[in-house]
Amino acid sequence: MRFALGIEYDGSNYCGWQRQNHVNSVQQELERALSKVVNQPTEVICAGRTDTGVHGTNQVIHFDAPVDRGERAWTMGINTNLPKDISVRWGMRVADDFHARFSATARRYKYVIYNSPLRPAIFHKGLSHCYEHLDEVLMHEAAQQLVGKHDFTSYRTVHCQASSPERTVLHLNVTRQGNYVVIDIKANAFLHHMVRNIAGSLIRVGRKQETVAWIGDVLSMKNRCKAGMTAPSGGLYFVGVDFPEHFNIPQQNAGPLFLL
Repeated sequence: MRFALGIEYDGSNYCGWQRQNHVNSVQQELERALSKVVNQPTEVICAGRTDTGVHGTNQVIHFDAPVDRGERAWTMGINTNLPKDISVRWGMRVADDFHARFSATARRYKYVIYNSPLRPAIFHKGLSHCYEHLDEVLMHEAAQQLVGKHDFTSYRTVHCQASSPERTVLHLNVTRQGNYVVIDIKANAFLHHMVRNIAGSLIRVGRKQETVAWIGDVLSMKNRCKAGMTAPSGGLYFVGVDFPEHFNIPQQNAGPLFLL
């Protein structure tokens, strides 16, 4: 039988989602806890792998198990065996053809910048910090040049192993909530470091170090060296994933107020 879980995690203490040798990962902790509930080693597959230090508020995973423990076991039972910075938010049985990665039609991230001359103490591991004032209106205007299907070579790491640099951005909005500037991006899929490289470039526009048109110019150059720096991982959140409606996967908003 196949099951899906919704996962929330603070990625500050992990070397990303994916299981690796000699370092701790979110996947490793989740599989360890899940295996205790299932009573056998169990491997999970996620909708979107996150890098070192990146967080998740609605990551979706699936796994196969020989028994149905019920929603309470998948939530309360697994959470009992998880560290405090990882939590299962929901659990359900799904169709056998559901796949957390390949059934997904879109993923959504938010990048959160604390924009103040003084660094934050609360949520300091869950925020990026920019002490210079950011013009979020200019950032939003510039971001619209990236909406649609494009070659995002300029905004991916040179080590990205994706076979194609083309991705379709469905929306890319920049808003301000008090001292928080939030970059909200949704796409069919993402390249390695794509969101953080876009964020780093938009920050340059927000600081008025570059023009609005520069974002589009960089895109057309197809050269990573022309874009801005890779923004820090601490401000990045995987906040949602879309699936075809017939799978009935829950859409839950969670996390701090600046993510809602």
